[in-house]
Amino acid sequence: MENQEELELRQSIQKVVLAMARDPKNTENYHELAKYYAMQEDYDKVISVYESLLSIDPNDEQALLNVGSIYFFEKEYRKALKYFEKAMVVNPSDYLVYYNLANTYAEMKNFAKSLRWYNRTLDFISNEPEVYNSIALLYHDFEDYVEAKAYYEKALSLDPQNLTALVDLGNVCFKLFDYDGAFKYYSQVFSLEPDNQTVALCLANTLSLKKDEARANQYFERALKLQGDSQYRAYICYAISKSDFGHYDEAIELYKKAIELEPDQAKAHILLGNMYSNQRKFKEAEEAYTNALKITQLDPDLYILIANTYYMNNEIERSIYSYKAAVGLSPENDEFKLVYIQVVEDFIEQSRKDEIVADF
Repeated sequence: MENQEELELRQSIQKVVLAMARDPKNTENYHELAKYYAMQEDYDKVISVYESLLSIDPNDEQALLNVGSIYFFEKEYRKALKYFEKAMVVNPSDYLVYYNLANTYAEMKNFAKSLRWYNRTLDFISNEPEVYNSIALLYHDFEDYVEAKAYYEKALSLDPQNLTALVDLGNVCFKLFDYDGAFKYYSQVFSLEPDNQTVALCLANTLSLKKDEARANQYFERALKLQGDSQYRAYICYAISKSDFGHYDEAIELYKKAIELEPDQAKAHILLGNMYSNQRKFKEAEEAYTNALKITQLDPDLYILIANTYYMNNEIERSIYSYKAAVGLSPENDEFKLVYIQVVEDFIEQSRKDEIVADF
């Protein structure tokens, strides 16, 4: 049964459809109908209405931009470009056209064209921080962190409390191993959003790498108390930190808490297995890896980890089966093949030596 809001929306649609029937050349009615369909999230109908409008007025810039934007969010980038390019012909002075073109090429991983259109956007609007953020993100995605940092800093010079720039600049500093810089920018975000679990976790990870164990622990505990989608990741990151500081029993307990929280996620199982393996607790490592294997059965890297555990525990035949499974899942991986061949050859050679010794 439809609620009052849905009833009013349906009545509004009926009203504008009637108005269009009376005056089919009035493009404002088409815009209004498209707006109502958008409110219903029926984007196929939105596109259909705009296509009808464009058959009446091919130069309606707003319709061109809106259709292009719908295709952009549906990840149909070439269709989006078609409409944005038409809008550019209609109004070559609208910076939004160039900004949309740049964003589309960025999603298509075409760095040169994306940068070209971002720079064209700046010809019309040079004081908009989001444009600099977008250019920074483009460099960030292409792993040019130095250039990304410069553009994030430019965005912040225009808007010192721009959360996007602050967070991303912290991330860039982190990747450049500038942990002091990362801590500075994450702290600014946290002062603006003290309930942001993800940023609390970023601060904890940064302090951990700065070898500031006490403050890292404080932020890890803070992150675990805050509400958000990073709870599972917080347990894992906290465990890694505990392990780095040599608190292995505490790390194991944190991995187990992560598993309790998300038993169907493989990562904590795998990391717990790695920890047991490093401690030469091979039975426990095998159990953890086996639990991970129940979740992700087609992961060749996981079979390699299991094989390595068997090998270190001198269970060579079992390791061979797991190495073979990894090769079968990833036949193009030459490293896996070389390891598998070497282990098999060593096993055969050792077996022959044992046979000779037995004969004597």
